Amino acid sequence: MTDRWRNWAGNQRTRPIRTVHARDADDVVRAVRDAAEGDLRVRPLGSGHSFTGIGVPDGVALAVPADPAAIRLDGGLVTVPAGVTLHTLNRWLWAHGRALPNLGDIEAQTVAGAISTGTHGTGAGYRGIADGVRRLRLVDGLGELHELGPAAHPDLFDLARVGLGALGVLVEVTLATVPAFHLHARESARPLAEVLDGLDDLAAGHDHVEFYWFPHTTTAVLKTNDRTERRSPGRGRVAALVGDEVLGNGAFGLVQRVAALAPPLVPRLNRVMAGQMAAGEYVAPSYAVFCSPRRVRFLEMEYAVPRAALPEAFAGLRAAAARHAHDVAFPVEVRILRGDDIALSTAYGRDTAYLAVHVHSGRPHEAYFGAVESVLSALDGRPHWGKLHTRTAEQLRPRYPRFDAFVAARDRLDPAGRFRNPYLDRVLGVPCTSTT
Repeated sequence: MTDRWRNWAGNQRTRPIRTVHARDADDVVRAVRDAAEGDLRVRPLGSGHSFTGIGVPDGVALAVPADPAAIRLDGGLVTVPAGVTLHTLNRWLWAHGRALPNLGDIEAQTVAGAISTGTHGTGAGYRGIADGVRRLRLVDGLGELHELGPAAHPDLFDLARVGLGALGVLVEVTLATVPAFHLHARESARPLAEVLDGLDDLAAGHDHVEFYWFPHTTTAVLKTNDRTERRSPGRGRVAALVGDEVLGNGAFGLVQRVAALAPPLVPRLNRVMAGQMAAGEYVAPSYAVFCSPRRVRFLEMEYAVPRAALPEAFAGLRAAAARHAHDVAFPVEVRILRGDDIALSTAYGRDTAYLAVHVHSGRPHEAYFGAVESVLSALDGRPHWGKLHTRTAEQLRPRYPRFDAFVAARDRLDPAGRFRNPYLDRVLGVPCTSTT
């Protein structure tokens, strides 16, 4: 038996039968074939930043290749071992004059984990990270290595870009990059009504827009990021320390503890935090603006709705928070993204608005998340694959026009159900031919 596994938030835990650390594709092939001989399931390990059970290994936990020395650049394409983290890749690319065009707000995920769960970021003219995938190397449930790309098995490549770890184990990912760029970040506390009324104009006028709203307040923290040739105003080390660590993590953690002990103080605490979160204006390398450290542990649910449904979605979410978030001192996050053509992307076929709700790790969340889920699901919402939700395959199938094509590919690539786990059985259905 090996040590227990847990995710970052601590809400998913298990003890895998064994853990295998793969150095290359041959090691992955061998691990999958050895698992088949023992009739064991296999789950590739990411960095554990999913809140759902998507990455829970209940058989063989397989740590995929992650050697940064194997990263290579060919023109604008970067090829990366699947287990390299975005944190490492971002700095490697910057040192070579390149960057990813869009990122989410954390960079702790592995490259494979980020694309497999549909990590997306924000920007009305931009798409999620998986949209930049140009080639994949994947080991299927029979232990066969596949080279996938637009010219090699294009139908399978299309499906595998957001593959949930259900089609096979990713060994290597090739991504499109852009020349390294700086972002001009502006953060300010604004009246919520002003931000909601002007969001379309803000999204059209800036490269990347998002806002945070603390329940029980009428204030939004608006964040805009724009590509720039400027290098000032910079963000000094002291400002970064105060913003990211003291306010973003230290004080925020203290607020969570106070909120748990004295729920009646939450509205006042939220008003204070809304004002403190706004960090002014600065210019920095793109990855340093997109991504921030997250040391206060929380649980999260996020839904993607058609962008046109955002006003109704936010109004319903706000009403649900008024009923069920009396002790919640975590903000709601709202982002906008351009639609894409990836089968299980939450932005498939439509421009999308994302609404995310959070609670401090260990605090009750079921009533709050459930009420919000009812509102957003009724608006043709799609849950983030890596964030908490209760949807099943029967409920998700109508939301994804290519759902059945994905399931058929899973059954073909993994006929014995080698990569199954309880979460994947719930959201994709149980393969009728599976023996594990």
